[in-house]
Amino acid sequence: MIHRHLLVQFSVLAATLPAVAGAQDASPVVTLGITGGSLGVGPEIGYRPIPALGFRASANFLKLSHDVDVDDIDYNGDLHLRSYGATADLYPFESAFRLSAGLRISRNRVDLLATPLSPVSIGGTTYSPEKIGSIQAEVRARDVAPTLTIGVARNQSRGFAWSLDAGVMLHGTPRTDNLQVTGELASNPFLQDDLARERAEIEAEIDNYKVYPLVQLAVGYTF
Repeated sequence: MIHRHLLVQFSVLAATLPAVAGAQDASPVVTLGITGGSLGVGPEIGYRPIPALGFRASANFLKLSHDVDVDDIDYNGDLHLRSYGATADLYPFESAFRLSAGLRISRNRVDLLATPLSPVSIGGTTYSPEKIGSIQAEVRARDVAPTLTIGVARNQSRGFAWSLDAGVMLHGTPRTDNLQVTGELASNPFLQDDLARERAEIEAEIDNYKVYPLVQLAVGYTF
């Protein structure tokens, strides 16, 4: 009788253990970390309530310099990356592989500055350096942009966590703002017309950059 009772208890325990283990594996986890990549560098927080679904929020910042040649004018370009976003992660196999979609509030911009040392053509008209001084402008894209990525993440169990994601941000056609010169002819109406044509040439040059590539690596700790 005692043996039968022990056998029943052992059978119940054996049947219960997988469910308990599954419940433990499925317990919600929170991950705090740092992410870095083509969006910039910044903090990231993630929440994975169930193995198949997760959510993340991040803020990213970075400044880079890159020379840009537009219509034979050499611009020094300062890229200012500053964006904030949220992402939903789908883990279709309840493993490390994930598909993600999100939205980012983008304050990304490129500051263009050129200081010609010889005559240059602006909008089809040639100007001497002293007449135009420096040429400056800002290039910005859409303020709110969707993101699509695929990646892998080790963030389901407590301890060291990491992730790697790659995809795109659909920020639309960049626009050129505040194109102006600082020289003697800064307020000349004919130069203003030429600057309008120069703006169109800059925007034609960057028209192909409607999609911004994303590659982000994150490391952190899962609680």
